[in-house]
Amino acid sequence: QRTAAGRLRVVDREPLPVLHLNLLVADLDRSVAFYEQFFGFTRHAEYGDGTVFVRNAQGFDLGLKPGAPRAMPAPTMHFGLRAPHPEAVRALRQELQRAGVPFTEECDEDDFVGCKVLDPDGYEIEIYWEA
Repeated sequence: QRTAAGRLRVVDREPLPVLHLNLLVADLDRSVAFYEQFFGFTRHAEYGDGTVFVRNAQGFDLGLKPGAPRAMPAPTMHFGLRAPHPEAVRALRQELQRAGVPFTEECDEDDFVGCKVLDPDGYEIEIYWEA
């Protein structure tokens, strides 16, 4: 069905999954290594402007472009990675702690286990499981 303006209604459209995010990073190799080591991303594509896309097993692409951000995102801006079970979050949390990755938040409840960490450029990442 269409609206009065002739547009397809949102409920009638095919879903559009979010499949990539681009970040400006100060040290490309350091950022690629971080996302490979802790989150299972692998190099997928490289572009002439220096951008490297890394991809995870779910097909999510993270574009890492060399440069210096003028300002960091708002304090609540972050991206999340959902774990299949609470023990996966706990195990990764321990690995990140051993590596000295900075944490901004932790939670371990019956229906939600999660933490937020900072990547090498200060971008906040949430790792979580929820019932």
